[in-house]
Order: sequence, then C-alpha cells, then structure tokens
Amino acid sequence: MDTHRVEATLNEDGILTLSDLPFHAGDEVEVLIVARQSKSNGQKRYPLRGQPVRYDEPTAPVAQEDWDALR
Repeated sequence: MDTHRVEATLNEDGILTLSDLPFHAGDEVEVLIVARQSKSNGQKRYPLRGQPVRYDEPTAPVAQEDWDALR
C-alpha cells in the first residue's frame, strides 16, 4: 500500500479539493479524513501546572463525621 499524507483546509462547507497527488488516472485509492484539533485559543491546557501547592492541616482526618463506626 502506497500512503501519501496531505494537509488541506476546506474553502467551503463540505467541499475539499486535492491536487498534485502522486497517483494516476484509474488508480483506486482510499480516502480517510481526520479533523484536526482546533488550535488553542490562548488558554493553557493545564493552568495550574507548576503552581505551588499548599496543604492546610495535611494530617487532619477527612470527613470523620461521615463514618458510621465512629458514632
């Protein structure tokens, strides 16, 4: 199987034009179209990455009043 990758942008809704492909008239080809993820809009994907972490009372019990065994 001969594979050729082309990146293209649609000029109109639902219309894609490809040219200068390395195939000949009569060749059978399979077309697979994959949408690219949109480019980021200036927002970071993980805005808290690298930020300092602070723990208030890290050894204090959590939700202790919810345990039935302690009642």
